[in-house]
Order: sequence, then structure tokens, then C-alpha cells
Amino acid sequence: MRIYVIGAEGQVARSLREAALRHNDLALGCSHRPDVDLLNPSSIEAAVADFRPDVVVNPAAYTAVDRAESEPEQAFALNRDGASTVAAAAARIDVPVIHLSTDYVFDGKKDGAYIETDPVAPQGVYGCSKLEGEMAVMAANPHHVILRTSWVYAPFGNNFVRTMLRLGEQRDQVSVVDDQLGCPTYAPDIADAVIKMARALADVGDRTKYSGVVHVAGPDAMTWCGFARAVFAGAAALGCRAVSVNPIPSSNYPTPAVRPANSRLSTAKLASLFDIRLPPMESSLANCIDRLMQGERGSL
Repeated sequence: MRIYVIGAEGQVARSLREAALRHNDLALGCSHRPDVDLLNPSSIEAAVADFRPDVVVNPAAYTAVDRAESEPEQAFALNRDGASTVAAAAARIDVPVIHLSTDYVFDGKKDGAYIETDPVAPQGVYGCSKLEGEMAVMAANPHHVILRTSWVYAPFGNNFVRTMLRLGEQRDQVSVVDDQLGCPTYAPDIADAVIKMARALADVGDRTKYSGVVHVAGPDAMTWCGFARAVFAGAAALGCRAVSVNPIPSSNYPTPAVRPANSRLSTAKLASLFDIRLPPMESSLANCIDRLMQGERGSL
């Protein structure tokens, strides 16, 4: 099977490159800037056509949630127009596209976990740009799977786990918001799920069977404060010093972009349609922290 990934160094793209090494029958190609650029449609079209993939995966995005409030043009150019370009390039050679989206398409006002058919109402530029990206992908390629995920972390890239560990090296205590709920999701787990989905898409005769939106998120819901405590507990188990976490309301930590108070995503459809269940956070977070402690931390 041949998979072409847009981007190479993001958390999910890098995790896909690692995961591909465990599959002898999988050829995985990645786009690299500046030769292949989401803002240059012809470069995307040429790269996809040259690789001749069975499935195209697009995890690339503008992800600076707060900066997007002052840079809406850049956010929409990448998250909407770039997404459309990738989906169209895949459609041109008649292959499906797997597109990564976000929990921020919801307003966070629901009491329970969001399902794929719940009404969307993004509260900021980032969420709006990702929602328009979803619609653009649907319009450009009938054979699409749109994966909404949340609170992504990995041993590399910019993410909450690495930020907490960096702060833990500098402080005895940190204050973290305790009124936003979500599902921490390990990028290597997303990569494993994407490869399994890609196999299903490549093997099935009627690819419309899988077309639509699917939520891919970790099974454990918690607040950012609870997540921080889990990170420091995991680090302490490996010999790092203890760090206390003080819960605070979001109003004590104002940001340019409004975050949804509830980002929990139901993954029942993921289990029923693809027979995929992500591992519990305990094991995934332990793997992440262990990798960081073993030398992947770099400059936190």
C-alpha cells in the first residue's frame, strides 16, 4: 500500500513516518517545504500524482490557535484553501483523502461527548478555518474521511506535555485551567489509526462506505489541570522532582481565542466503522514521557 502524507515534521506526520517503519508492505511518502507547499496548488498536484498513492493523508494545518485571531488570512489559506487543494489533487487521480480536523469546530456547550452529527459552532478563527476546511474537502473529493481529534501530544513538536515538563524544570508549582474538558490524544496512536483506516479505504470496493466525519480521540476525558497532574505524576515515577498543580478558572488565564469548555469527542463511530479503539491515556502518556526522559526531550 502507498500513502502520501502532506507535511513531514508535524506531530501526526512524524508519527506516521515512525509507524510506517513497522509495516513492510507500506510505502509512505511525505511532502517537504518549500518544494511542496499547501499555498502552491501545482506543487501539491504534481507531488501527489508523481507518488501514485492509494490514499492521501493531510495532517498539515495552521494550528496557532491564538495567533489565528490576528492572522485570519493565513489560517484560512492553509486550513481551508490548502485542504481543498489536497483533496482535489487526490480526487484527480481517483484516490481517497484522510483529512485531520479538530474538536474546536464545536462551541463546547454540550453536556456530554460530541458525536459526529452534532451541530458545529466554532468560537474562534482557528475553529472556523478548520470547519471551512472540512466543507472544502467534502466538496472537492467524494471519497473522504475527515478525522476530528483533540488535545494532541507527542514526544516532539509543540504540545501540552512538553510545555508542562519544561515548566516543571523551572518551577515547584504551576497553575492550570480546570474548567475545560477534553480527551488527550497521543499522536502515535492517531498514526496507527490512520494506517488502519487507509488500509480499509484501499481495500474496499465501495469507498463511500467510509466517507464522512469520524472522531479519533483518546478514551480518557479530563481537564487541562487533570492532564497536567497526570504528566507530573508520570515524570515523578521516572525520577523527576514533584511539581504541584493549582487549578484555576479560564478567566484567570485569558487568551485571544476562546476555547470550548467541553471538547470531549465520542469515538463510538470509530469503533463500529473501523474497529479501532485507542489505548488508555495511562499507557500512551507513559510511553511519551519515557521517550522524552530517554533523550527525545531536546530543548523543552
